Amino acid sequence: MQLIHNYAWLVPLLPCMASGIIGIGLLSFRNATRSLRLPSAILSIGMLGISMMFSFGLFWEQISNNSAYIHLWSWINTENVSLEVGYIIDPLSSIMLVLVTTVGVSVMIYTDGYMSHDTGYVRFFAYLSLFTASMLGLVLSPNLLQVYIFWELIGMCSYLLIGFWFTRPSAAAACQKAFITNRVGDFGLLLGILGFYWLTGSFDFTIVTERFHQLINDGSVNISFAILFAICLFLGPVAKSAQFPLHVWLPDAMEGPTPISALIHAATLVAAGIFLVARLLPLFQELPIVMDIIAYTGISTALLGATLAIAQRDLKRGLAYSTMSQLGYMMLALGIGSYEAGLFHLITHAYSKALLFLGSGSVIHGMEGVVGYNPNKSQDMSYMGGIRQYMPITGITFLIGTLSLCGIPPFACFWSKDQILAESWEKMPLLGWMAWLTAGLTAFYMFRIYFLTFEGEFRGSKNNSELVDKSLYPHESSVTMVIPLVILSIPTILIGLLGAPFPDGVPGTGLFSQWLHITNLSTHHGDTTWTEFILESLPSVGIGMFGAFIAWIVYGPHASKSRDFTVALDPLKEGMSGFVLNAIYSWSLRRGYIDELYDHIFVSSTRTLSLMTSWLDQWVIDGAVNSTGLLSLLGGESTKYIETGRTTSYIFVLASATFLLLGAIFFLY
Repeated sequence: MQLIHNYAWLVPLLPCMASGIIGIGLLSFRNATRSLRLPSAILSIGMLGISMMFSFGLFWEQISNNSAYIHLWSWINTENVSLEVGYIIDPLSSIMLVLVTTVGVSVMIYTDGYMSHDTGYVRFFAYLSLFTASMLGLVLSPNLLQVYIFWELIGMCSYLLIGFWFTRPSAAAACQKAFITNRVGDFGLLLGILGFYWLTGSFDFTIVTERFHQLINDGSVNISFAILFAICLFLGPVAKSAQFPLHVWLPDAMEGPTPISALIHAATLVAAGIFLVARLLPLFQELPIVMDIIAYTGISTALLGATLAIAQRDLKRGLAYSTMSQLGYMMLALGIGSYEAGLFHLITHAYSKALLFLGSGSVIHGMEGVVGYNPNKSQDMSYMGGIRQYMPITGITFLIGTLSLCGIPPFACFWSKDQILAESWEKMPLLGWMAWLTAGLTAFYMFRIYFLTFEGEFRGSKNNSELVDKSLYPHESSVTMVIPLVILSIPTILIGLLGAPFPDGVPGTGLFSQWLHITNLSTHHGDTTWTEFILESLPSVGIGMFGAFIAWIVYGPHASKSRDFTVALDPLKEGMSGFVLNAIYSWSLRRGYIDELYDHIFVSSTRTLSLMTSWLDQWVIDGAVNSTGLLSLLGGESTKYIETGRTTSYIFVLASATFLLLGAIFFLY
């Protein structure tokens, strides 16, 4: 088993090599490499598949031995600075490796079908391989400096993938928005890393935590500075994991191809922020006020994301706000110190959300022929409905993901979300009630998405003047797109059972909790029986069922027969009366006015300042320079006519000026 640890560095290197080979081919032999579509896909999937096998081996060894392993190499070694790079294998990193590689392989297989007709097929696989390699490198990083390097690589890859279809103005704007928003958080992360290096003299996670703990105990550190540095560290995950108020980039990131949307929302970009907070949690726990900030940021994000999802018409944007809300749950769990629950929900949500996004891509792919390849209509749920009868596998797997995300037992997210709610009620009751309300909203908007998309009658051929052939209807996707949906359905159904109190009637806290109990961050509180577990789960299941029931009343199959969703914005708005309810609906549809507020504060003000600066530069600075030149020109021109070279003229001018000067003096005095 020691041999596996020694070769753990191959896990991120193999997909990086695949990306490098394809990238060099595109740069050196562009046309020839672009024609090698199948070899490029096989290379990318094969390399990541080998990394997945290594990840399973490392994961199994962690379960068997319960011991962490760190391997370091000297990178920069001077009299004043000693920097090392390497990798760390522990429960957190090993389970994240399995998560990233399994979801990544599924997405790559799916990509072969989804991008089969795209001219950038080979380039997309090169980006995907580099993206997964960067995330795997981040997961294995043993220190903050190495984390920051891979953190920026992830940001660069997300920029390339979100703006993959860069000829679309919306995609170009979306990748810029994501890049700029993440720069805010990344700058804070950099300041936090440098701040803790100044305090502790190290970048290593273990050393930083131990030295900071000692400084706190000795009282030899300024608490205000420590809190400031910790908040700066937290800013990085706030941006990457789309936490309020740096969440605005996430819905716009849906402009990228659906496979990258699935990878971003399930196992890479947004998961990186949760992972880093989990890795730094021993450090944050030294500062209770920072833990409170993390918890309140999480619950604010969860509730905001849920409220913004309830009126979205775009299928992928609705799922994007769902991701935002679930990330808030994870951050809430970490903020209250529930390490196991937060990490468990990260895992269960990853498989469920990958399934949902790939399912949405399958729907969009099946709808393209119906709506004339108009992306605005192919993602608009008001032009869908009844798709399950045309795409049965996509419909069933999407329903499985919906049930899981709503917290309906026995699906995966039920076990992790229920644990978060229980921990929240126990430690911070106010946040527990807010999380419970958010769970009801989650069930409502997820079943709204499902009903509008898959149930009732198909609406794509109604009131659509763009359709030429009325016989066109959605079709099931190709085998390479359907197989990943079926594969991801398995962990979506079963993986949550790792947190169940097995076996029935025997005391236990679940395999997942028992394994993580080896860490110092375990929140294991003792034995739980099935009876106690069921009683504790009733409130969360009840609110989820209630939200689903309300969604069925408003959007169920019977509703689609009495309303034309292609005309009415939303049946929910039709039943609303009064200023408050309409305000809530507008709040959700217009993204809480946050994007508009940012546009006025940052975008418009920046443009105004730029115009003022341009005017100042043009008329004041350049004006002064140009005026000097103009005066020199006029002076030269006028002097040219005076300087004739005749001595008599010079004497005449000199005499005239002298008499005028004497006359002026005589007149004045």
